Parts: sequence; C-alpha cells; structure tokens
Amino acid sequence: MYSLLLALIYIAFISLGLPDSLLGSGWPSMHETLGIPVSYMGFITMVISGSTIVSSLLSDKLTRIFSARWVTVVSVFLTALGLFGFSFSDRFWMLIAFALPYGLGAGAIDAALNNYVALHYKAKHMSWLHCFWGVGTIISPFVMSYALTNSVWNDGFRIVGYIQLGIALLLLVTLPVWKVNKDKITVQQKHIGLISALKIRGVPFLLIGFFAYCAAEATAMGWASTYFAEVKGISSEQAAQLASLFYIGITASRFISGFISDKLGDRKMILAGTSILACGIALLFIPGPNILAIIAFVTIGFGCGPIYPCIIHSTPNNFGTENSGAIIGIQMASAYIGSTFIPPLFGQLGGAIGFNIMPIYLIIFVILMITMTELTFRTTKKQKQRSLRNKKQDRTSLSEKKGHH
Repeated sequence: MYSLLLALIYIAFISLGLPDSLLGSGWPSMHETLGIPVSYMGFITMVISGSTIVSSLLSDKLTRIFSARWVTVVSVFLTALGLFGFSFSDRFWMLIAFALPYGLGAGAIDAALNNYVALHYKAKHMSWLHCFWGVGTIISPFVMSYALTNSVWNDGFRIVGYIQLGIALLLLVTLPVWKVNKDKITVQQKHIGLISALKIRGVPFLLIGFFAYCAAEATAMGWASTYFAEVKGISSEQAAQLASLFYIGITASRFISGFISDKLGDRKMILAGTSILACGIALLFIPGPNILAIIAFVTIGFGCGPIYPCIIHSTPNNFGTENSGAIIGIQMASAYIGSTFIPPLFGQLGGAIGFNIMPIYLIIFVILMITMTELTFRTTKKQKQRSLRNKKQDRTSLSEKKGHH
C-alpha cells in the first residue's frame, strides 16, 4: 500500500507538469488562428498565475477540511476541465475564462502534495517527484508538436486533457490507498494566516528566498530561446530547440539528487545547487562560441534542480510539522509571484537595454535567494537551540522544587 501510494503521487506530479509547458508551445499557432496579438499570452498567463496564487493561499484550509487526497483529486479534475476548455475555445475570452480552473487546480495540488510529501517521505522522494514534474513539462511540447503536425493546436490541449482526466479517475478510484499514512503524523496541523505566518521567526526570510529562486528559475526557463536568438544570433527555430536545455538540466539534476539528498541533507543540497547554478551563470559572462552558452544553460538547469524540492522539504523541520501546511501554501504563493512578475520585467529591460544583461539579472536573484535561505536555516536553528535550553531550565527548576519538598 505504501509503495502504491507513492506511485500514485509520482503520477500526480506528472499531471502537475503537463499543463505548465503546453500553452507556450502552442501559442505561436494559437494567436494566429484566433487572430490576436502574440503579446496576449501575457493576459492568459496572468489569470492562470493569479488563480494559482489564490488556491495556494487557500490550500491549507482546504486540506484541513477535505484532506490532501481529495484536494489532489479535485485539483486534477479542475486542470482537466481547463485543458478541455482550451481545446474547445475559438474566442480569446474563452481562453481567459478557462484559465481560471487551469490555475486554481495547479496551485491547490502543488501546495497540498508538497506538504504531504514533506511530512511523510524522505528528501530523495521530493527530488524524484519534482523530476517527474519535469517529465510532465517535457511530454507536453511533444504532444503539441504532434497535434500541430497532424491537426490543429486544439487537439494538443484535448490529448493532454484526456491524460489528465485519466489520472484524475485513477486517483479517485484509489482514494482508500491514502489511508496508509493516516496515523504517521500525530501532530495537529495549525491554521495560521499570512500575518501570523510572517510573525514566525525565519518565515519572511524563507518567503523572500523562495520568491527570488523562482524569479531566477522562471527567467532562465522562459527567456533562454530569446537569449540565443538575440544575443547569440541563432535562428528562432534552433533557439526554440535550445530552450529545452534548461529542462533537461533540471530534470537530470533532480533524478541524481534523489540518490544523495538523504545523505547530504536539505541545507547542503541547496548550497551545492546554488554553487553549480552560479557556475552556469558565470559561463554566460564569458564572450565566446555558442557552445559556452549551451553548456551554461544546461549547468544553470542542473544547479536549479535540488533547490526547489529541498527548500520545500526542509519546511516541516525548520518550522514544525504543525505549521508546515500553512507555510508551504504561502511559500507556493510567493513562488508564483516571483515566476509571474519578474520574467516580464526582464523582457522589458532586455528590450530596452539588451538581452545580454541576463547573467547580471540572474545573479542578483540568486544572491538574494541564497542569502535569505541561509538566514532561514540559521534563524530556525537558533530558535530550536533556545527552545531546548528553555526546556532544560524548566526541568532543572522542577527538580529543584521537588528537592525542596
């Protein structure tokens, strides 16, 4: 039962990645078919991201009321609804309307599953699960490419919609399997709002660090092809293919990280990933042949690999299992804010100054990320040591009182 549940969660993470890369891969054909400007994709992604932020913030409350298993099942059904809605859309307003369930499903499942895995499973599974998210993001462009070659973009969304529906039905019929972990976590999860969470020592550092990481990751991911085209002078077709280098790097890294994360621990994995990430960015500073930029983006993706899953996995240990559900939900919201608003800012700056500013832009957020995550670990470590000293003092004073009696 334990292994079966883990397999189901792996499948759920593939479903989480499937919609993420589908819109971008189909948009060049979509905007032409619908007769709308290419820039309009920004409106759709903003609605998706806004919905995702809302559902991330609500995920803790929903999980406490309905449980992680029901939130996961309903979320996958919601994303399937969004995908089918996109497949039938022939007007721009329809895409906007179906972007709501598209985003709502993604945010709730992301926060609920990440917290569930952080509580119940080892760090290696968190790395491998996010590797499976990468598998989902790699599958979707191939599905869309097949649809565009043989039919129209609508079929790409329809095919992935059927895959999502199949996963949702599988999760629905296997709901009893989730009971295997029911008695493992005995600590009651607290419901804490945004203001209360920010008052917990270390949480503001964590949120800023996670925001900065996702800002850097999303910028590298979304603007890689533009960098190759504008800075390196590569054709747009070849640049689009080279954009997959980041996905390959991050997916391979998360697969490898699973074998060493339990031994090294979350903090060391984050530091190692950041060091590799910084090396990749440093390569972009070096003028030279295109192969250097190619190696750079694979290295950047490889460095990013362990950071996201290890930051998530360390949350229950840093802030207590009773607070992790609420904090991870807020973490997801800060992540989506970073990945929604910072890449478009880079686009504006790149258009005005030049896209060769990418390594400078990335290194700013990477420095902010590692500074804030280190402050998080140091703050929570001091807090634990203080609590331990207080407990010892309480025991000592209690013993002295008994001695006097």
